[in-house]
Amino acid sequence: MQSSQLRRREFITLLGGAAAGWPLAARAQPSLDRPIVGILAPQRLPAIYGWREFAEAGGLVSYGPSLPDLYRQSATMVDKILKGASPADLPIEVPTRFELVVNLKTAKALGLKVSEPFLLLADEVIE
Repeated sequence: MQSSQLRRREFITLLGGAAAGWPLAARAQPSLDRPIVGILAPQRLPAIYGWREFAEAGGLVSYGPSLPDLYRQSATMVDKILKGASPADLPIEVPTRFELVVNLKTAKALGLKVSEPFLLLADEVIE
């Protein structure tokens, strides 16, 4: 059995009788977006993800920091360091903008109705 098939079976076994999922994945491995969504989709398991790319890959909902904003924050920090600031003297920064993305195609495939008030909160709705 190939390792990817084994991991898929182990992941599904881990889910057990779960009614929903909240898979955590680092952005260091964006190649995992579609495989993780692909494991949950056949299980008909709604999931919320921490990065918008998962919703774009077919996940139900994502809520997390805006990557472009994180990149801008990082660039500002690098600029300060390159201009002579000591990294130890720089304050710790946290994300300032979060995005809510709802994938209505996935909701429909799962037989879920997403409320209008929730859709109005979304930064993006994938139809």
